[in-house]
Amino acid sequence: MCGIVGYIGKKKACPILLAGLNRLEYRGYDSAGISTVEKNGLSLIKDKGRVNHLASITGIDELEGTIGIAHTRWATHGKPSKENAHPHQNKTKTFSVVHNGIIENYHELRTLLEENGYSFVSQTDTEVIPNLIDYYYHKDPKQDELKFLRAVRNSCLDLKGSFAIEVISSDYPDNMIVVRKDSPLVIGSTEEENYISSDIPAILSYTRNFYLLEDFEFAVLSRTSAKFYTSDLVEINKKTQTIEWNATAAEKDGFEDFMLKEIYEQPNAVRETIGSRISLTGNCELSELHFSKLDLEKIQKIYIVACGTAMHAGIAGKNAIEKLCHITAEVDIASEFRYRDPLLDENTLCVFISQSGETADTIAALKLAKSKGAKTIAISNVIGSSITREADYSIYTHAGPEIAVASTKAYTSQVVLITILAIYFAEILGRCESSLLSELKSDLLALPKKIEETLKQNETIQEFARKIYQEKDVFFLGRGIDESVAKEGSLKLKEISYIHSESYAAGELKHGPIALIENGITVIGIMTDPRLVEKTISNIQEVVTRGAKTFIVTNQKINSNQFDRVIFIPDTNAFISPILSIIPLQLLSYYISKEKGLDVDKPRNLAKSVTVE
Repeated sequence: MCGIVGYIGKKKACPILLAGLNRLEYRGYDSAGISTVEKNGLSLIKDKGRVNHLASITGIDELEGTIGIAHTRWATHGKPSKENAHPHQNKTKTFSVVHNGIIENYHELRTLLEENGYSFVSQTDTEVIPNLIDYYYHKDPKQDELKFLRAVRNSCLDLKGSFAIEVISSDYPDNMIVVRKDSPLVIGSTEEENYISSDIPAILSYTRNFYLLEDFEFAVLSRTSAKFYTSDLVEINKKTQTIEWNATAAEKDGFEDFMLKEIYEQPNAVRETIGSRISLTGNCELSELHFSKLDLEKIQKIYIVACGTAMHAGIAGKNAIEKLCHITAEVDIASEFRYRDPLLDENTLCVFISQSGETADTIAALKLAKSKGAKTIAISNVIGSSITREADYSIYTHAGPEIAVASTKAYTSQVVLITILAIYFAEILGRCESSLLSELKSDLLALPKKIEETLKQNETIQEFARKIYQEKDVFFLGRGIDESVAKEGSLKLKEISYIHSESYAAGELKHGPIALIENGITVIGIMTDPRLVEKTISNIQEVVTRGAKTFIVTNQKINSNQFDRVIFIPDTNAFISPILSIIPLQLLSYYISKEKGLDVDKPRNLAKSVTVE
C-alpha cells in the first residue's frame, strides 16, 4: 500500500513529483523518495519520514530533470528506513524503479540474482525488480528500440503477486515505462506531457484525460506520446477517458483536515449519488444494469462482499435487499470469503463494494465468484478501477475524491447506492408494496437537507468529545440496523483516535460484555428503529446503573434526561437511517482525535487503498 507518481514532459519534474506525493500521502507515509533523469545520469534522493521531510533534503532543489518517478511508502517488507525507501536501483544505477504492491516470490528471485552476481542493500521485495530488469537487459543480444521494453516485460513475467511499476533508465533519457497488475495506476495525458499516478486526484489538476491500464499492459511514454503493448509486445490502441471530478475536490478548500471537509461534503456526495436514479414519478433507473424479472427470479441468494467500512455499508444494505426483494442476503468479509469455500453458482448474485475499486481481498473474492458462475456487481467510487473491470456490472457512487484515510462520504454514498439497488430489484420483482417504495424514494431525496441539519450539531458533539477524549475504552451499542452503525462508529474511533472500542448488538450486552462496564466508562448508543427503541433503552439502562457515561444518537421521542448527552437527528426511513446516525459518530471521532493532537487524515499504520492481501 504505497503511492507512486511520475512525470515526463518539458517542466522540471521535481516540484510536480513532490506535489503529487503530497496528494498521495494518504496511501503511505513512513518514507518517500524521488529519482529523475539528469544530465549526468539518474538522481536518487530518499529517506524515511514523510514527504515534507523529503522536500527539505539538501540537493533536491538542484534537480533539473524533466523526467522522474517518486514514491511514498507504507511498509510491507522491511522497516521504514532510508535503505528500504523507494526508488530502488540496480547495481550500476542505470535503472530506477518505484513499485506499489507485493512480490510474493521475491525470495526466489533474489536468490537467482545473487547467484548471478547481484547484491542488495535493502530488505524490500521491490529491489529485485531493477536488478531483474538489468539481468534481462544485458542478457538480450538485440539492440533495437524495444530492448528496454523487453527487459521490463521479461522481468514482470517472472513476478508473482501484485504490482504497479514505473521505470526510468539513464540509457533511455527520453522514455519511461509503466505497467500494472492488480494494483492501481493511471496515466494523465496532455499534448506535451504525461503524468502517472496511483490515484486520479494526485494529478487531476494537470489534466482530465486519462489512460486506464489493464493488467499486464505496458506503456512506453515520451513527452508527447504514449504507446501501449500487450505482454506479447503487440502494440495496441487505447483511448483516453475524461474524468469529470472537480480538481478542487482533492484540496482542503479552507478546512483544517480532509476528513472534516469530507464529512461536510456528504450532502452533495449523497445528492450526486442519487442523481437522476430516483424519481417519484417513475421506476428507479440504473442504466448500467440489465436485469429482467426472469433473471432476478432465478437468484436464490445474494452475497455482499467487502472490507472494513465498505462491509459496514453492506450490512446496512442487506436489510433493504432482504425486506424489499425477499431474497436472502449475506454479508461476508472479503478477506475470509475465498477461504470458507462459499456455495456459489449461476443462481447466486455477488455484490462487491470498494471505495477505491482496488482492494486486493475484494478483487480476489470477485474472481472466485466469477469462476463459480455467479453474477457479479461492483460498487465503487472510481471509474475504470480494477473491481469495475472484473465485474459483470458496475455501478458508481459519485462521492468525489476521498483523501482522508478514514472513510466518511464514501460510506454514506455506498449505503445510498445499495438502497437504490434494492429498490431497483424490488420494482422489477414486484414483491413489495409500491407505497413502501414510494415512501422510501421520497426519504432518499430528502436526505441531503437532513444531513445538513444533522451537521449543525457539531458544537454539541465537540463539547462531549472534550469530556471523553482521554478514555481508554468505549462501547457502541445498537439493535437491528443500528448495530451496523455501531460497528462503523467503533471503527472510526479506533482508526483515528487509537482508543480501544467495541461494538455490540445491544441485546447481547448482558450475555458477557456487561462484565467490562465499570464506573465512568463511555457507552454510545444508536436508536433509530421505532420497533426496537424501548428495548435498546432498557439495554442501555443496564450500563447507566453501573456508572457509565452515555452518548445517544436517535430520531425517536425519548426522555433525554436518562442520558448524559443526546443528539437528535431528523426522522427518516429505517432503511436509510444509518446515513444520518453515523454523522454524529464521525464528528465525535474527529473531534476526539483533534483533542488528542493526532493526525486525523493519516492515522498510524493505515493506508487508504489496501492493495495487498
